[in-house]
Amino acid sequence: MKSLQLLSFFICFCTILSCSSDSDTNDDDVPQTEAIYFPPLDSDTWETKSISELNWNENQLQPLLDFLEEKNTRSFIILHNGKIVVEEYMNGHDANSTWYWASAGKTLTTATSGIAEQEGFIDINNKVSVYLGTGWTSAALDKENLITCKHLLTMTSGLDDTTGDDISPTNLQYVADAGTRWAYHNVYAKMQDIVAEATNQTWSNYFDAKLKTPIGMNGSWIALGDLSVYWSNTRSMARFGLLTYANGKWEDEQILNESYLTAATNTSQNVNLAYGYLWWLNGKSSYHLPQSQIEFSGNLIPDAPNDMFAALGKNDQKIYVVPSKELVIIRMGQSAEDENFALSNFDNELWVKINNLTSD
Repeated sequence: MKSLQLLSFFICFCTILSCSSDSDTNDDDVPQTEAIYFPPLDSDTWETKSISELNWNENQLQPLLDFLEEKNTRSFIILHNGKIVVEEYMNGHDANSTWYWASAGKTLTTATSGIAEQEGFIDINNKVSVYLGTGWTSAALDKENLITCKHLLTMTSGLDDTTGDDISPTNLQYVADAGTRWAYHNVYAKMQDIVAEATNQTWSNYFDAKLKTPIGMNGSWIALGDLSVYWSNTRSMARFGLLTYANGKWEDEQILNESYLTAATNTSQNVNLAYGYLWWLNGKSSYHLPQSQIEFSGNLIPDAPNDMFAALGKNDQKIYVVPSKELVIIRMGQSAEDENFALSNFDNELWVKINNLTSD
């Protein structure tokens, strides 16, 4: 009898538990996450979302746009989960105009290198000489052989950053062992040569096939001395920002391995905590700036969200990605203030204005 009562109690308990579980998973109780929107390829169609729909402060939009125009901006886009909330062109620019990415385009090299690695053409932990042969610098062979592809992607090659833009072997001179010194240096562009050698294609052709075309970008690489600079319309920059926000995925296709992208957008070495693989990182305890060995305390951009990471280019070309707020923000144009290599005071001033708009 006792065992029968226990069995009855057990069945009743399981029924209650089951009902409770069903109630917990009711569709009305579970927060619904909006799927990331991807604009179609080869089309001007791009879905929008209103400021009022997001409960943002609509009265703060015009002050933001006035500030941007005053600061020599040519184009500005805000995406929320992939959809356009703000898209403005000014100072003679329009949706079809192309503009240079400057060093913001370094992140295109990061992404394309990651694709080449996932396809088995390269290993970023290999030394550079595996792909380019020895003598690609003027450093002693034992020092040159310390430099890996990853050191190029993290700006820790140990090569002299004071010798100018020339990246011919005679100008690539040893200063410190690879991995021990962070310095903003054009030697990162050797990654493009590595990808070209490893894939037996031109850099441009491989980039077009593996990154540009699959996400519907336009634009091209324009040679500038030893470097190539990417030019495109603003929406193409937004497409790349969206790919990065979506963890390397475009609709159902994983263009770039998520684990590689995670490594690329987090601290990559212990010298400059605010630097990944050619991406700048906010929310770290310290940072370094181009052409300086000084360590500065605090956030890179104090008024930006801590989880923001950014592609920053000369004269204030910007891609900001903020996962916590589901935002991708693009700014193209001339220098907002003084000519700069990447970060400027404009970044923080702009984020104050963005925060005024997006706070709810």
